[in-house]
Amino acid sequence: MAAGTDVRDILELESPEQQFITKDALMNNKQKKAARKSDVSFKRPEGMHRELWGLLWTDNRDAPPIIPTDTNQGYKQMKAKIGSSKVRPWKWMPFTNPARKDGAVFYHWRRVADEGKDYPFARFNKAVDIPVYSDLEYQQHLHDDNWTRQETDFLFDLCKRFDLRFILIHDRWNRDKFPNRSVEDIKERYYGICNTLSKVRIPQGTEPKIRAFDAEHERKRKQQLIKLFDRTPEQVEEEEHLIAELKKIELRKKEREKKTQDLQKLITAADSNFDSRRSEKKQTKKKIHTPHQKINPTISTPEPSGIKFADFKTSGVSLRSQRMKLPASVGQKKMKAIEQVLEELGIEYNPIPTEDTVTHFNELRQDVVLLYELKIALATCDYELESLKHRFETLAPGKPLPIEATVKSEPMCSVLGSDAAESLITPNISPESPSKLKKLSEAIDVVNSNPPGTPNRKRKAALEQGNMLKKMKQKV
Repeated sequence: MAAGTDVRDILELESPEQQFITKDALMNNKQKKAARKSDVSFKRPEGMHRELWGLLWTDNRDAPPIIPTDTNQGYKQMKAKIGSSKVRPWKWMPFTNPARKDGAVFYHWRRVADEGKDYPFARFNKAVDIPVYSDLEYQQHLHDDNWTRQETDFLFDLCKRFDLRFILIHDRWNRDKFPNRSVEDIKERYYGICNTLSKVRIPQGTEPKIRAFDAEHERKRKQQLIKLFDRTPEQVEEEEHLIAELKKIELRKKEREKKTQDLQKLITAADSNFDSRRSEKKQTKKKIHTPHQKINPTISTPEPSGIKFADFKTSGVSLRSQRMKLPASVGQKKMKAIEQVLEELGIEYNPIPTEDTVTHFNELRQDVVLLYELKIALATCDYELESLKHRFETLAPGKPLPIEATVKSEPMCSVLGSDAAESLITPNISPESPSKLKKLSEAIDVVNSNPPGTPNRKRKAALEQGNMLKKMKQKV
């Protein structure tokens, strides 16, 4: 059914003057229609999806939009308002592009209201500012024996035509008239002239804008890329193999450094424990001879190493026996070593927790763990030394290894605190017969407590392998 305005247009009847419809009026942005409250509420029929019901019915009982909107607000909030106003007229009109210098005239459709305005795409016409030099400036500052004036002018003309696209400039270079130039030579000449002109023309007291370009570096870089591209598959495989070997060497180096740091920590801890025991002995002797002497509060005992027992200095009631409980961080191997030493000394596993007993018992177990770690470190060093000897004998038979084993196993008394051990030994072992006791370092069985594949077993395998190699050489 035709609208009234359409009928008037067909019959050529006069109609009241109306304004052209705009986008704002079309999308109804300014004048929002007040929501009408509907007295009758409709419910969504059963079986109909919510999305379909939303397209068919809204709160304002508006019809679905005829044309899509660009407001990103959905069909419920904004609908196109199709009125009786006339649309904006368009016209076939000529235009010129400022980017063209030949004055070519083109035609396109454009709104009547935009007639006479500049071409909208003219703002994208960006040109590179190419400097222009005079004859006097060229003679005084830009003269070069390797470049003629005609060649330099031709270079700047190409730079202006192709907007400093040096690959195109190199491709369009006139090799019949001028000598062949590389891309680096062209760039070096252009940027050299630009830097010279900026230094000459800049006012005094201001810094010139210099464009740095290293032609020699660019040549070397391209040569390296060419060599990298021209590699054979064998060379690529060899390089990958060398990189993998380098990573392994770096990994071994880090492991050695870590082992060295751990060993140094153990040695430092053993020395600090030994010095602390000596200082405690001297202080106890001084206390016996001079009972009225005051204790110096500045003397601080070193931190215990090996085991860190829980500290129950907080408020509340606690048992002294809790201080003797081994923490969960102590493994089964260290607990077995502690049991071996306590069994060798004849000390109970859970002595009566008096104040002195708790302190000495904890110190003793700390020293046992420290000794256990030192023995493992010594076994590792011995294994590495033996493997190094066998490798040296294989490479240079008949020559001794110029490394001597200088590590000597000291008795346990120098590592363990004598006060802590003596104060906890039960009365059934007399101190007058020390020969009956083994060395406490021998009481700890490092070999049996370690899992398969430990340094000692590896050392035996290495010895057997070395003997087999010797026999084979003798047969040959």
